[in-house]
Amino acid sequence: MPARRKSRQRAIQILFLWDVRKLPIDQAIEAFYESLYSSENEEETGEESDQPPARDAFMEDLVRGTTAAVTELDSYITQRAENWRLERMPVVDRNILRMAVFEMRSTGTPPAVVIDEALELARRFTEVEAIPFLNGVLDAVRKLLLSGGAAGAAG
Repeated sequence: MPARRKSRQRAIQILFLWDVRKLPIDQAIEAFYESLYSSENEEETGEESDQPPARDAFMEDLVRGTTAAVTELDSYITQRAENWRLERMPVVDRNILRMAVFEMRSTGTPPAVVIDEALELARRFTEVEAIPFLNGVLDAVRKLLLSGGAAGAAG
């Protein structure tokens, strides 16, 4: 599995934890590393080790950037998610959208790649019925970003 795809999967898991438990983002990241460390090490050796898990800089950048800009990202999403209130969306779907919009807007990853990766996350973590919805919202946000539309602009 490509490293960035794994980073995105990890980021969605952390964003889910952050959103559901309302943890500070650094605490959610550390809880993820602790669970990763414990489960990987126990599978290999049957006991805990003194070696901490390797840090994932791309994953941490996605998570921290997404949570830091969540209000603006939510604005982009609500402009383009017709008839859907953000708080009524499934937690996984909402965070896939947030992270993808952040990545499109802030990382330089080509929008087509971001959307494709977001749909792969959806195939893994959410209902198949959500995929066309996520695709439509992300494509509409992509067009808004390419046109130079601001998060506060009417849609």
